Amino acid sequence: MAKFKNWTIEERDNLCVLTLDLPKQRQNVLSSAVMSELDQALDEVEKLDVKGLIVKSAKAAGFIVGADVSEFQHMETEQQSAEFVQFSNRIINRIESLTIPSVAMINGHCLGGGLELALACDYRVATDEAAIRIGLPEVKLGIHPGFGGTVRLIEIIGVRLAMDLILSGRTVIPYVAKKMGIIDLCVPQRQLERAAEFVIDKKPPPKRAGTLDKILSLGAARNLIALYLKRQVRAKAKETHYPAPYAVIELWKEHGGNREAMLQAEQQSIAKLLTTTTARNLVKVFFVHEQLKAIGKSGGESGKGKSRMSESGMSKSGMSKSWRDENFQHVHIIGAGVMGGDIAAWCALRGLTVTLHDRSAEALARATKRAYQLFARQLRQPRLVERAMDRFQQDAAGNGAANADVIIEAIFENAEAKIGVFSEMAKAAKPDAILATNTSSIPLETISAALPKPGRLVGLHFFNPVAKMQLIEIVRGEKTYAKAAAHAAAFAHRIGRLPIPVKSSPGFLVNRVLMPYTLEAVELLKEGRPAALIDKVATDFGMPMGPITLADTVGLDICLQVGENLTKSFGGEIPELLKQKVNDGHLGKKTGQGFYIWENGRPKKDWFAKGMTLSRQVDDIEDRLVFRYLNECIACLHEGIVENRSQLDAALIFGTGFAPFTGGPINHITDQQPAVMLDRLKRLHNRYGDRFNPSSGWEEFANTNLP
Repeated sequence: MAKFKNWTIEERDNLCVLTLDLPKQRQNVLSSAVMSELDQALDEVEKLDVKGLIVKSAKAAGFIVGADVSEFQHMETEQQSAEFVQFSNRIINRIESLTIPSVAMINGHCLGGGLELALACDYRVATDEAAIRIGLPEVKLGIHPGFGGTVRLIEIIGVRLAMDLILSGRTVIPYVAKKMGIIDLCVPQRQLERAAEFVIDKKPPPKRAGTLDKILSLGAARNLIALYLKRQVRAKAKETHYPAPYAVIELWKEHGGNREAMLQAEQQSIAKLLTTTTARNLVKVFFVHEQLKAIGKSGGESGKGKSRMSESGMSKSGMSKSWRDENFQHVHIIGAGVMGGDIAAWCALRGLTVTLHDRSAEALARATKRAYQLFARQLRQPRLVERAMDRFQQDAAGNGAANADVIIEAIFENAEAKIGVFSEMAKAAKPDAILATNTSSIPLETISAALPKPGRLVGLHFFNPVAKMQLIEIVRGEKTYAKAAAHAAAFAHRIGRLPIPVKSSPGFLVNRVLMPYTLEAVELLKEGRPAALIDKVATDFGMPMGPITLADTVGLDICLQVGENLTKSFGGEIPELLKQKVNDGHLGKKTGQGFYIWENGRPKKDWFAKGMTLSRQVDDIEDRLVFRYLNECIACLHEGIVENRSQLDAALIFGTGFAPFTGGPINHITDQQPAVMLDRLKRLHNRYGDRFNPSSGWEEFANTNLP
């Protein structure tokens, strides 16, 4: 039997087991080489006299996480893309055409092309671990499934469930995938191989969509549903920015009644999408996302951070051991407000023991209620929810600090109060515990004075809502030990978040960039522009939420507090309108009134919200908002707040939602040509004054080719 680099074929108990294991790689992906070997391996499988085929992974916690995205960067023409897609489809179709039953044995993440391969098998069995994700997230790369996934998923679970996953790129845990019909059996890891053998022995009828979904796929119904789906997508994304979901809907509308035609059309469509600017930029975003993950995995700062000598009596790096995922067992969080409570809940969800300290029983009760709601929403299964609740412990006395591996302060934004917390923690904490503050704008140097060893303090700045925002700023003060920052980055990785190392400076990176953008929106309000119009111009540009809605959601008191901290350091003025709202107690969503009136958790928007932006009032709203944002990005890059351009792009996409299809703010400036963008900024400066004064970093940026 032939031997392969990435696949192994084993015959046992009248079964063929085909195992994928990419050498020296943590996860399996479907590269051209892997697919070519699979083609050859299937030749061998077809020669065997066996009762069934099991396709599995040799990786400890992963099946196949998709196609090899790095190969997309080399597809410069539609013809090159088409050849790759056609080649891959031919091989996937071979699995579907086997004369023996086949089963995908899913022991970890099964995404994109990995799920498409599994869908070509007759059956799919998966382990029931809640950390595993299953889905077709291709739209997040500006494309859609291209290995038959749009066809097979709809056939198996129906158009309603399938389109929800495909159009959103949403992934689900195995338990949910089983309820949807994607997975045949969902079992504990120890039973997975037996489950695969069971379905081959019993040969149950393969899962197929129900009668209603078959009716919905008829011609007349498809047209109506396609209109509905486009309306749903349009509410979240413009077709000019994100063409892929619209292309999927059109595929199904035109060819949903003809399997072969839709398979062919899917290949043609994805080949075209792979060469679009949106796809190229979203692939860039994918790689900068991976770069941030790598910082957490390595527990470092892209190789740039240097250990410094300390007077601590500890190691040169400031901490006495290297931290890995298994070192983080217990997190102690001080402050059971919305941020502190939600950080605690997220850590417990990710498998850590959490003690949440607050003197207020009411605050602890509210945090516990929110934690339960998060666990129920994310885990679904009562036994898993119960386990998570067991890990989430109220700690009114604060005794948990003594045993914690990580201590996070998340109280209100007051320097004196935070100094008081850390003066106590310096005595209570273990010598190797991470001491972290969640401050959003106070420089670490102000707080670390409370510590006999100031180098231990690091910032772990989470963003709200904690369960949705992927980014954590890892803030390094002048005295922060390099290892302390490295350990904090490793902790961010442990809880499934993206660490971005930033220099301690007022506002750090994300808040510093967001604040001028937000204050400009308030200036526009003061000039009489409708709030809903300002928001719509921003979301039409590509922001996930308008700046007025964002300010109301964060809280106008928080905006004022951060704004005052930043204007003290960088100059500028706070609009009187913002001060007046706070003085009147109109703080936004949390009080039911801010710049908007809020009802049932939603802002009441005027008629401009319905899309009437073709008005003389639009003027230069977009430029005023976007250039305040971009100018601050250039300033932060120039001052070294963040290490490089790629990291800045990643931070502001994942921390503020800056239009991902642009590839990030710095990539956007580059695509639009820096000299042209600088000229537009200068015109705004001439018209509106010093708040548009170009950062001194523009000239340097325009004249360098640094990464």
